[in-house]
Amino acid sequence: MAEQMIYIDGKLLPKSEAHVSVFDHGFLYGDGVFEGIRAYNSVVFKLDEHLERLYASAKTLMLEVPLTRDQMREAVISTLKANGLRDAYIRLIVTRGVGDLGLDPRKCPKSSVIIIAGTISLMAKETVERGIKTLITWVRRDPIDGTSHEVKSMNYLNSILAKIEANNFGVDEAIFLNHQGYVCEGTAENVFIVKRGRLITPPTYTGALAGITQQAVIEVAGRAGIQVEVRPMSASEVFNADEVFFTGTAAEIIPVTIVNGRTIGDGKPGKTTLKLRGMFMEYALDPSNGTRY
Repeated sequence: MAEQMIYIDGKLLPKSEAHVSVFDHGFLYGDGVFEGIRAYNSVVFKLDEHLERLYASAKTLMLEVPLTRDQMREAVISTLKANGLRDAYIRLIVTRGVGDLGLDPRKCPKSSVIIIAGTISLMAKETVERGIKTLITWVRRDPIDGTSHEVKSMNYLNSILAKIEANNFGVDEAIFLNHQGYVCEGTAENVFIVKRGRLITPPTYTGALAGITQQAVIEVAGRAGIQVEVRPMSASEVFNADEVFFTGTAAEIIPVTIVNGRTIGDGKPGKTTLKLRGMFMEYALDPSNGTRY
């Protein structure tokens, strides 16, 4: 079996030779941005939207991306082709680059681009099919005037702390509240509830990332005549929802059946969730919603 090829700063290297410097500020300080991207049947789903978010995140951090968007698009596609992948999970990373042991970004003369194309499986298929257990974590989402989660940065310690709590309590995932007590998102997913046939999902100003899959679900829901509200959401609304589900590039759509020991609906993945999951997969497999390679 051929060794996986990794893109690093214009070169495709075998996994065994793909290394970054210990002085890279992405490693030392989490100073960088990234995107998780899916490819389905040789089409990169929403590649342009992912690149738009990547470059917006970089601009917020005053991080200069060394490639144009066209060059970055080609780098993603060349990495997929080098690995012979038709279906893939792509991790696109831009770090501040090599500097010294101080945190001053001015010490990093050139940022670095890394692209990994492979596969990902967050949870066992049978776990997803029956619906997952979650808890609302004690860890509050970092405030948006701090390490804002509108920026998809390499610093995920906030999410890792919540994931540790989920692991310690034997559940599959955690849900964040912000410092005002409103629901934000999961550790790496957007959250939706269904109540009386309506979809509700939190806005970015509560501390949630503007999800690419989240927006796709809102679009397909609209096509199906399902009303969508983007507004602040309380924990009580989640507990009393008819259905709850997560969305994300890696997650796609995952039903949630238990939150903090409270059964959601009848304890099974809901009809609206399953309908939207089917519609989303049709949408994701439509070549017009991505970039063919």
